[in-house]
Amino acid sequence: MSRPTIAAVFVAFLLTSSGAKPDSKNKKPKQVVPAIECDMRAGKINLPEFIVKCPANCSETKEKVYGTGVFASISSICNAAIHSGAITNSGGKVIVMKMAGQAIYKGSFANGVRSLSLPNRRESFSVSVGKPKKGVIYPSTLVFVPLKPTAVTKGDHKDRFYTTVSPMTEPSTTAAPPTTSHVTTPITTAPPITTSATPRTTVHEAGSSHPYFSSVARQSQSAQGKGPTPAFRGSSVYANRFSPRTYTGVHRPETMIRRQPHVSSASVFSRIQPQSERKQHTVQSNPTFARRDWAHPAYARPDGSSGTRRPTDSSHSVSNTGNKWSRMSTGDPAVLDPRPDNTGNEHWLHNFEQYHCKVDIAFLMDGSWSIGKRRFKIQKDFLVEVSQVINVGVAGAMMGIIQYGDDPVTEFSLKQFSSSKDLKPAISKIVQKGGLSNVGKALSYINKHFFSDANGNRGGAPNVAVVLVDGWPTDKVEEASRLARESGINIFFVTIEGPDENEKQNVVETNFVEKAVCRTNGFFSLPITSWFALRKEVQSLVKRVCDTDRLVCSKTCLNANDIAFVIDGSSSVGTGNFRTVLQFVANVTQEFEISDTDTRVGIVQYTYEQRLEFAFGQHNNKADLLNAIKRINYWSGGTSTGAAITYAADQLFSKSKPNKRKIMIVITDGRSYDDVRAPALAVHRKGVIAYSIGIAWAAQDELKYIATDPDREHSFFVDEFDNLYKYVTKIIHNICNEFNSQPRN
Repeated sequence: MSRPTIAAVFVAFLLTSSGAKPDSKNKKPKQVVPAIECDMRAGKINLPEFIVKCPANCSETKEKVYGTGVFASISSICNAAIHSGAITNSGGKVIVMKMAGQAIYKGSFANGVRSLSLPNRRESFSVSVGKPKKGVIYPSTLVFVPLKPTAVTKGDHKDRFYTTVSPMTEPSTTAAPPTTSHVTTPITTAPPITTSATPRTTVHEAGSSHPYFSSVARQSQSAQGKGPTPAFRGSSVYANRFSPRTYTGVHRPETMIRRQPHVSSASVFSRIQPQSERKQHTVQSNPTFARRDWAHPAYARPDGSSGTRRPTDSSHSVSNTGNKWSRMSTGDPAVLDPRPDNTGNEHWLHNFEQYHCKVDIAFLMDGSWSIGKRRFKIQKDFLVEVSQVINVGVAGAMMGIIQYGDDPVTEFSLKQFSSSKDLKPAISKIVQKGGLSNVGKALSYINKHFFSDANGNRGGAPNVAVVLVDGWPTDKVEEASRLARESGINIFFVTIEGPDENEKQNVVETNFVEKAVCRTNGFFSLPITSWFALRKEVQSLVKRVCDTDRLVCSKTCLNANDIAFVIDGSSSVGTGNFRTVLQFVANVTQEFEISDTDTRVGIVQYTYEQRLEFAFGQHNNKADLLNAIKRINYWSGGTSTGAAITYAADQLFSKSKPNKRKIMIVITDGRSYDDVRAPALAVHRKGVIAYSIGIAWAAQDELKYIATDPDREHSFFVDEFDNLYKYVTKIIHNICNEFNSQPRN
């Protein structure tokens, strides 16, 4: 064999050896990182430990974070990661580890994110930089906490359950471990939505663009087995929700979605026919769906039959002489009402008393198709009158409006109009959106997006949301309301023509008002029997909204107190120990939200005599308050604790606001020269919650007399001043526990 031939064979052997593929079984699986949105909360994901990727600019969304280092499970994962320094506002990978709930979560400001304080929660989590340890592979699919089964509309299923979250990288083409397989995880028991090549059933050709007919088409398709039954008012999901109730009086002139289940296309079309034709058809074809009657003695039944009926829109309008129904076959909502429009603002406005109060208020107006054109106009007129009575302005109330149907839409924000005069034409121009009555979705929307600095939320004014709802919601409101209340939003419900006893079986969520409002004592709920009685409640509603002392949803254990520190300045304390006591007072104060409308602090120092160092409201921000504490001078003298308690009651608690929880913290290092029992009993009877902290030579029997029962939760003893710091967390915890144990009613 020649030398060139041998060389060629050798080169070919080397190429063959170097081209051999490694065993694919030995290739390491690639970590797939699911992407999430800024509003994703850790509590929504049903995994003990997982990795996710956050998008950029989450801190600008103002999604709420509770805690520092360890966060409550209702916190935004991405903003918690920014707060802790695991990522920047540019986004990135984060490892989340679940853990047990904490007794209290302390708020702080870090990395451009303000976290809030919160009492105990069932579950917590921590975040770390998204770099898995060697050999650790996290799930590539997020498993979400299941929700209770709920009906979904065909076009709305993406809002109802989560599937796999989009990964950052494509999975490897090689065999992957079972843990990284992508499995769709729905969180409802609704049947899967399928796509069919069969064209949708035609309900009504002319005017099919009208949302009403589109909805009926979807229902017709569902009835034929093309998909899940839509959550539509009047469909079989809400059995008989808006079915016609038989009565022989004059019927509503609007197109109405108050219809019986599985109504045919012919009867659907008949519901927008002239009044005389529709009346006869409805009475004959629906004898079993009786509409409850409403007493209204001023309007006799036109057919002369006995009994009362609910007054209709037409009974409040002028004669219909000369009016004709035009373009009825088009389904155009603009021409469904044949009556002249005499419900203008001039008909509504009266010489009502004006109210001046500083609140940020959002009205959630019902824009669903069930309400009809005329009642939607009545709703707008009601809001116009409210805007005139509440005296909108930068120094008073600021008002915004959200219209809800299938989805909520901000008509205008809090900062858009700064006077009642400007609001009037803006409200009049609002156009009805249509759709369902998804109140729960609207409440989630205002909690996440509406009450923000960008929309004009002033911070120092209570946040109020007034929900106007026709009948009842088509989704659940309890969870969304709870989260909104926890954010400090005071929720009022105005229900017009709510369900009677026979209709309650059709309501999606029983007792929905009680589950939604801030208190169940009737202050936050306003049931109205008829749309035509709505205008009579303007004064009542505005008076409640402006009663800021009773807006309890914006109150938490950290912002609803008047706290009086009663400090022993006797000779036995000494200058150094007195500075330690002041540091303890500052550490406790640091945990509260300080302002004239939030927690206020006053301090009394005593010996044989008493001295008011400063009163409630004298220092209305935290920095000033902490500086004032630092400047207190040690007095020196005897020890008359009983007289000091009486002095604090007279000088501080007598000037306490009625909506504040009155808390007294007595700190002493010795036995009192006077009796403490009678003064302590007197303040207890006035509703003051008393804590006693004894140091060194303090008499423990006196500490128990001073403290509110049970004294084991309100009385503490330390052997030396340097151990005072150990009780800061305990006192805050007990104050919050007592606050949160108060019944909602």
